[in-house]
Amino acid sequence: MTRNRLKTFSIAVVTAVIAACSGGGGGGVGVAGIERLGVSTGVVTGFGSIFVNEQEIGTLGSDFLIDDSPGSEDDLEVGDVVIVTFDPDTATPNATTVFSNEIVEGPIDSINTAQSQLVVAGQTVLVDGGTSFDDSISPASLDGLSQGQFVEISGLFDANGVIRATRIEPGLGQVEVHGTITNLDNGAQTFTINALVVDFGTVPAIIDNLPGGLANGQFVEVKGTNFGGGGELLATKVEADAIGVEADDRINFDDFDEIEAEVEGFITRFVSATDFDVNDTPVTTTAQTVYEFEDDTPATPADLGLNIKVEVEGDVNAQGVLVADKVDIRRGSAVRITALVDGANGATGIVTLLGIDVRVDAATRIEDKWLDVEPFGVGNINPGDYVEVRGTEDVNGAGDVLASRLERDDPPNVPGEDTELQGFVTDVTQPSFTILGVTIQTNGGTVFRDVDDSIIPAATFFSQANGRLVSVNGFESAQTVIDADEVELDN
Repeated sequence: MTRNRLKTFSIAVVTAVIAACSGGGGGGVGVAGIERLGVSTGVVTGFGSIFVNEQEIGTLGSDFLIDDSPGSEDDLEVGDVVIVTFDPDTATPNATTVFSNEIVEGPIDSINTAQSQLVVAGQTVLVDGGTSFDDSISPASLDGLSQGQFVEISGLFDANGVIRATRIEPGLGQVEVHGTITNLDNGAQTFTINALVVDFGTVPAIIDNLPGGLANGQFVEVKGTNFGGGGELLATKVEADAIGVEADDRINFDDFDEIEAEVEGFITRFVSATDFDVNDTPVTTTAQTVYEFEDDTPATPADLGLNIKVEVEGDVNAQGVLVADKVDIRRGSAVRITALVDGANGATGIVTLLGIDVRVDAATRIEDKWLDVEPFGVGNINPGDYVEVRGTEDVNGAGDVLASRLERDDPPNVPGEDTELQGFVTDVTQPSFTILGVTIQTNGGTVFRDVDDSIIPAATFFSQANGRLVSVNGFESAQTVIDADEVELDN
């Protein structure tokens, strides 16, 4: 392997591997005898080992670097983005290093619930069905946050530079931003990262791993604790978040003949199916590449494009490009179910609620926010438990819904209340309609809302509902019946 090869392979991935695998100073990764290096980057879906990219990786004796400091598996949560290195040629891989860092930490500048967005330290963050919230945030949505509150965000950049949040937790007052330098003014000693102005001259900031100095277009990590009178961040450190000249001395890449990589993220650049980036990792495909949706149905190169979320696995070639053996197109989260469990089968991975069979597999992010059981799986779920599911219709699978995320939550005070269902409407016959086989009954007290949250007449709702994505909140009066308190047309 050449060092030039690694320099072209994924600024985001390899830089983190450098940081995680080395303690500084030229000792290599400390994995004697390994000829191939495995690198997996993605969202943590479960524990009992670590589950990432549908793979269980052991953590016995692993080195953890959490937020730039030594840590342990206990410092991680479901929804955190990690980079794991391991020997890919072992039957049961065990992590050599596990690296994790929030993508932004700081105060909330603004919250836009209509667009499911917030701005944190000048960075736009999108909250969707793939976002997990810490237990301390109640309700577990944007409504549980407030302007000025410090938060830590784990997530992935999309093609527009927007952060797609995978986990949100309370922050501790530190500001940390990752992004690209623009509007550099060496005289004023300022630059911007999206809407955040950074002042690197007043402290002065430590400029690390940037031997040529700051420049527009550099991807950096900025830290600080205070803001100036104009709202600018007074930086205490600006560090290359890319491979700098010191990198070659921090990990002995020449020790490895090959790199096998698995990368989860959004397609951030797309020229064609043989030339695209995932999380800024350059990817190509061949005639032998296998394309699949996550319900195991076949996909094609035509299903790829900007901002499609994928998992790509393969080997890195001599030019530093990931040659994909397989491209998995990740599942959506249009379906939402929050209800009491009818039954759960740990052997089949099926959880039933509202009469809907929900399939949980290795890619499902699963978390217990009620009793904090860990590791937690379908076998720990009992009838009468209260769970929230996000996922997509399981068209050709073993269930009605394929879960991207499942959480067990505190049960409601009255069994059946606070039942929620979101999905595509069928069988409209006012005053009722059907979603996923569940009958939604409306009455004179039901509130009907349009996509902008405005109240509309019942007749207007029913004239538009068929085939539309609709969310329902109400009471589970029977196993497959919800008496609706509120229904809303969704985009």
